[in-house]
Amino acid sequence: MPFPISLLIRHAQIILPNGELAIADVLTSDRTIVEVAPEISTTASTTVIDAHGLTLLPGVIDPQVHFREPGLEHKEDLFTASCACAKGGVTSFLEMPNTRPLTVTQQALDDKLQRASQKCLVNYGFFIGATAEDLPDLLTANPTPGIKIFMGSMHGELLVDQDTALEAIFATGDRLIAVHAEDQARIYQRRKEFADIHDPAVHSQIQDNQAALLATQLALKLSKKYQRRLHILHMSTAEEADLLRQDKPSWVTAEVTPQHLLLNTSAYEKIGTRAQMNPPLRLPHDNEVLWQALRDGVIDFIATDHAPHTLEEKAQEYPKSPSGMPGVETSLPLMLTAAMQQRCTIASVANWMSTAVAKAYGILNKGAIAPGYDADLVLVDLNTYHPVRREDLLTKCGWSPFEGWNLTGWPVVTIVGGQIVYNKGQLYTEVRGQALKFTQSSS
Repeated sequence: MPFPISLLIRHAQIILPNGELAIADVLTSDRTIVEVAPEISTTASTTVIDAHGLTLLPGVIDPQVHFREPGLEHKEDLFTASCACAKGGVTSFLEMPNTRPLTVTQQALDDKLQRASQKCLVNYGFFIGATAEDLPDLLTANPTPGIKIFMGSMHGELLVDQDTALEAIFATGDRLIAVHAEDQARIYQRRKEFADIHDPAVHSQIQDNQAALLATQLALKLSKKYQRRLHILHMSTAEEADLLRQDKPSWVTAEVTPQHLLLNTSAYEKIGTRAQMNPPLRLPHDNEVLWQALRDGVIDFIATDHAPHTLEEKAQEYPKSPSGMPGVETSLPLMLTAAMQQRCTIASVANWMSTAVAKAYGILNKGAIAPGYDADLVLVDLNTYHPVRREDLLTKCGWSPFEGWNLTGWPVVTIVGGQIVYNKGQLYTEVRGQALKFTQSSS
């Protein structure tokens, strides 16, 4: 398909910036939305998409993924991951630094940006990783959405679990700090206690709610001490949600994954080590408290923590089995299915999966269907249900923890920068996204 200079999406149900639903036409030119109106006339050079019966949403911005390139491409790479993004309606992503080599220098960041410019069908950004050693590029590397700290569930240079090293990072500079909040000392202690158990369900006991709460408390304490912009990644427990409900400064944000909203420890019986992730799945009570915190704005947005491993790796006996699961292809249908079940609204899903992410990370001109915004859009079908099937997945790892789930809201057309990248099952793999630009992050 030749790339259209202009696209007209006709008769779509759209989310207006005020959150209301309306039937409208949307016109794009080059990479930008230029008009939103009840009826827009067009010229012969404009490509028209008939969106009757479909819902148009701002493209999903997934703010936490692990796409495995460079160094671990047997699990996933930037091309396969961005194909999965396009199919899932994800038009932009923020990727984490635990690749090989680690993304802890400007040189490593530049290498990722160069790879992405050649391979990614969607827009991209990359975190810089903190280490216990004070590396100079942590404060100067650009462009990046912020600093990623693994407070636990990590080994090697990226593990920063000593209070003095953590305090030094919070005390220096002003860029956003995103934390994987698990207390490594507690995890070490509990690994010894449960050392002879190979049932993967024990993973949720080893890395228990208390391990998460202790680390989140410490990160919040340091953030308040230095008035430092903090983002809490993949919040998983009722205790953390309750903590933030009582004590959440204006400069702190938090996210939750669909897995922690929709799966719980009962998944171990059904899918074994494929249910293993960090932080682990919790109890149904945690699901409900997290849902309420999300609806109330205590939790700000959704991320997938897409972290693929091969089925062979996952088939190893616990604890040799690695933690992590894929998610970019299913996150939007999962959340829209929840909306159709009245657990939330369609407008809330658009906010949690796009608008609020763009605001938190200072990503300009994304996250709304309005003139002047980037033409990153996804048309979804809320009238049809299809199951998650392994054979349909584009992620290189080739599986999903949600296989068999019957979902609605599957993307029909995904548009990146005014270009159709996915259309009714067909990918246009020649499309390329752009590097995201970040302003000083606002809360």
